[in-house]
Amino acid sequence: MGEAIGQSLPVAVGVLLSPMPVVAVVLMLVTPRARADATAFLAGWVLGIAALGTVVVLVAGAAAGSGEPPTWVAVLKIVLGVLALLVAVAQWRGRPRGDAEPPVPGWMRAVDGFTPVRAFGLAVLLGAVNPKNLLLVASGAVAIATATDETGARAVALAVFVVVASVGVAAPLVVYLTAGARAAAVLGGLRTWLVRENAVVVATLMLVIGTKLLGDGIGAL
Repeated sequence: MGEAIGQSLPVAVGVLLSPMPVVAVVLMLVTPRARADATAFLAGWVLGIAALGTVVVLVAGAAAGSGEPPTWVAVLKIVLGVLALLVAVAQWRGRPRGDAEPPVPGWMRAVDGFTPVRAFGLAVLLGAVNPKNLLLVASGAVAIATATDETGARAVALAVFVVVASVGVAAPLVVYLTAGARAAAVLGGLRTWLVRENAVVVATLMLVIGTKLLGDGIGAL
């Protein structure tokens, strides 16, 4: 169990630090349905990551079997590592330069009119369907499935992965519920910084995680 948690934890931290889901929650917390929308978003985020992680763990675990991981596991890690590095390069090249404003996704402009159901759906999309997050969650789940062949250990490791990966989304809601009048200023500053530095943050995360996956895969060959 310890090895499964240790192998997947860096990837979970990468999911935790993904800027766009945090920005989504912050935007919801300044709408009339702040608490309901943000809570629904957190639930959708947890469910999306847990569902995707479970599917990948089951498939990868069944394919890997027991004993020493087969060669395809190392190859898969290399492929995931290369994909992560390509995303890092694309994000870095697309970062805003000088005083240029980063493009704002359409869903951000529509957040004011969100219902809890739409907030839940957006969270599932960002958590389990968005290509950058899908790559990270799949990488973490593969690491769990290949680190141990015990079902209970895999379940616990995946639960830890989901909790850690959800801290970033939960944090703004906690601030909103506990910081009182100061919450608006804190969350507003966080939102501005995350939107501005999204590409740089994602590029850095993908570089670190891609390098780790690539090294793990090469080392296992």
